[in-house]
Amino acid sequence: MIEPMKKVSVVLLNKEREQALKNLRKIGLVHLEKLEGSSEKLSAFKEASANALVAESILGEIKAPKAKKGIRQVLSDDEISKLCAEIVSKSEQKKQLLEEISNDATELDRFALWGSVTNEDFDYLKERNISLKMYEIPVEKYSQIDEHIQTLLVNKDKKTARFMIINGGEGRPVNLMAEAFEIPLPRISTSLLEAEIKEDEKKISEIEAFYAEKAKYLPSIADFKKNLESDIEFENVNAGMDHETEGAVNDLAWLSGYVPSANLEEFKKACAQNNWAVAYSDPEDEDLDVPTKLKNNRFVSLIYPLTDFLGTVPGYHEFDISGWFLLFFTIFFAMIFGDGGYGAIVAVFTLLMIFKAKAAKKPVAPVLGLVLLVSIATMVWGAVTCTWFGIPVEILPEFFTKISIPWISGAYADTLWQVPWGSEVNGVAVGLTKDQNLQIFCFSLALIQLSVAHIKAAARNIGDKKLLKAVGDIGSLMQLIGMFWVVLSMVVNSSVFPMLGSIGSVPVGKIEISLIAVGFVLSFVFANYEGSIGASILESCKNIISVLLGVVNVFSDIVSYIRLWAVGLAGAAISNTVNTLAGPILGHAVLFLAAIVLLVFGHGLNMILNVLSVIVHGVRLNTLEFCTHIGMAWSGVKFKPFAEKESS
Repeated sequence: MIEPMKKVSVVLLNKEREQALKNLRKIGLVHLEKLEGSSEKLSAFKEASANALVAESILGEIKAPKAKKGIRQVLSDDEISKLCAEIVSKSEQKKQLLEEISNDATELDRFALWGSVTNEDFDYLKERNISLKMYEIPVEKYSQIDEHIQTLLVNKDKKTARFMIINGGEGRPVNLMAEAFEIPLPRISTSLLEAEIKEDEKKISEIEAFYAEKAKYLPSIADFKKNLESDIEFENVNAGMDHETEGAVNDLAWLSGYVPSANLEEFKKACAQNNWAVAYSDPEDEDLDVPTKLKNNRFVSLIYPLTDFLGTVPGYHEFDISGWFLLFFTIFFAMIFGDGGYGAIVAVFTLLMIFKAKAAKKPVAPVLGLVLLVSIATMVWGAVTCTWFGIPVEILPEFFTKISIPWISGAYADTLWQVPWGSEVNGVAVGLTKDQNLQIFCFSLALIQLSVAHIKAAARNIGDKKLLKAVGDIGSLMQLIGMFWVVLSMVVNSSVFPMLGSIGSVPVGKIEISLIAVGFVLSFVFANYEGSIGASILESCKNIISVLLGVVNVFSDIVSYIRLWAVGLAGAAISNTVNTLAGPILGHAVLFLAAIVLLVFGHGLNMILNVLSVIVHGVRLNTLEFCTHIGMAWSGVKFKPFAEKESS
């Protein structure tokens, strides 16, 4: 559930502002509204933090010798600050040196075929009235240069001739052919350029040696940066608080934020102890910055590592779908991973990690609980579908066939399952294959999950006494149910699930069309209801294209769940291919090791691909299809109280 919040405003004496903020941070109950402070102290903190970030990045690339256990290089905050600034300075210096080396190297490349060029020699000759200019020209054109131009050939190759013009005047000789182009002298002599490059490289080596020597302080820099984050947060609030500016002793300062309703009495008591005035109220619908604090039992909380990784936070006025997210994500993970053997490997590895943490008396990482849950679910799915490491069913022990569910089991892939209503085509009974049964299962998941979305939306509107708007949600639910049969008919088997006509005495065609039509009308009329039916209809008319496409979207959203079957099928095909490649060489003693390597690599790669598929497809169905139908935009801000940070 999303914990209810109270909007609070605290008023205190401006002269006590800094101490009050320290006390407020100790209380650690208030999520402050966004503030943007400005002060010299805050600027200094931000500059130090930026330096620490750069220093940490630079030193993090250095492979420092491993420190002895229990020994840690520690510096004071002032020393760390100066060190970070020095590292940043040397980083800029290194960048400049590399740029100089690049420019000098480019200049040397320009004269690589000329040999050594000494600017001083050119100046010496010029003082004695001998002016030399360097030119290049296509080799076949050199002999065609005007005979009145005095040239000196330096060298030539298959394409280019390099020559100098002697006393050709200040500019370009008028009668010099266009194919010749002048080569400007280098910035300094080429020998000096080479010396400059060596000197710059020496300086870079010294900088890198400095980095290597200071890498031992990397943990201290990380701690310093973390502490600065707390200082920046504090000073930002201190500088950004609203306050009176008259300069009187009794000037007031104030700030606003949010406190969980369950902690309001505790917060009021703390305000009284600190002589602060406090006012509070319920957040309004217009308050868009209300933070979200989720409160669920330990089992539902297993989904938090995933939602934290995704950065998805429901808005305060939205739904907490943590439990539904966990339920369907677990099912989706199992179906996409698909293989009970893979699930067993992940489960064993996860249990070892949990036991290791407990043996070391360390807290168990929350993500391990989620991984253990989905790996067990994968084992269950592998058991009911008789899928273990892609091994052919005929090779598996009979036990695995017995524990599988026949109508979706690979052990019965060739069986045609008859439906209860006994559909026939030309007198021949029509049934469903194993793959078709799995497709039906996928679409049934879609129907269940998306129905939950519309039922929750309708229930909230009923609870908010918006009964007519709830009718619009019921209309969407009716469209969903009717479209479910359309999907079964068009995608699975039109003979078993006829889109029109009847099954026995049940007119399924009329029922399905009626559900879609009536549902569309109800949704069209009431979906935008906010007190006026006319205004709701007008709003639907304004968005008529989107409304009409919404019916098509219901179809595509249901069909989208077929990805669970398709991706699982692809994973099974890969594991089967790996086994096929490794099988023939497993019996050879010489090639046995190669077969094992192939099996480990192939199945390992398949497991990695399955993980990526879960992230892409399993997460998508929860955060897109499901949330679109429930009306969630994940617009929330996570509850982060203004509190003291844990010391490193």
